Amino acid sequence: MMQWFALRVKSRYEKVVALAAHNKGFEVFLPLYQIRHESPDRYKSVQLPLFPGYVFSRFEAVHRFPLLTIPGVLHVVAAGKIPWPIDDAEILTIQNLTQSNLQVEPWPFLEFGQRVRLTSGPVSGIEGFLIRLQSQHRVVLSLPILRQAIAVEIECNWIEPPAGQETANEFQSSMISRTSSM
Repeated sequence: MMQWFALRVKSRYEKVVALAAHNKGFEVFLPLYQIRHESPDRYKSVQLPLFPGYVFSRFEAVHRFPLLTIPGVLHVVAAGKIPWPIDDAEILTIQNLTQSNLQVEPWPFLEFGQRVRLTSGPVSGIEGFLIRLQSQHRVVLSLPILRQAIAVEIECNWIEPPAGQETANEFQSSMISRTSSM
């Protein structure tokens, strides 16, 4: 059965490994984000991995050996010796985020915080932890298997609490009052 797995790779080998795996016929996903680097004489835009040190690939766990022979691949993320699959929905969410034209960036891993669901905007339907930085709102999506996370910048009116928490009106009112007090 074809499932998504994370390949742990050497630092700065993500693009090389993704290309090699693709050339071997594997389905590969390497989520990237844009960052602007300043050098002494100019600015340049660079694409970096959202999950440094990892490349995602879809394959049958018993047929992983060709991937392990690619230079730069350290191992398949596993529980002991059993490769640990990543839910298709998590990969689909990350794919949708990277294709959304919203600002997405790596973020420290979070396990606790106020969970919210995006109900509108280009990535409606996803859930994550709400954080605020000055006047910006972001939703952090954690990938527990890697203990890494990414954040996407959102509009305040795109969010509501997950089912079972305060009502959407109470939540929006509290968001507006928190934002205006910053």
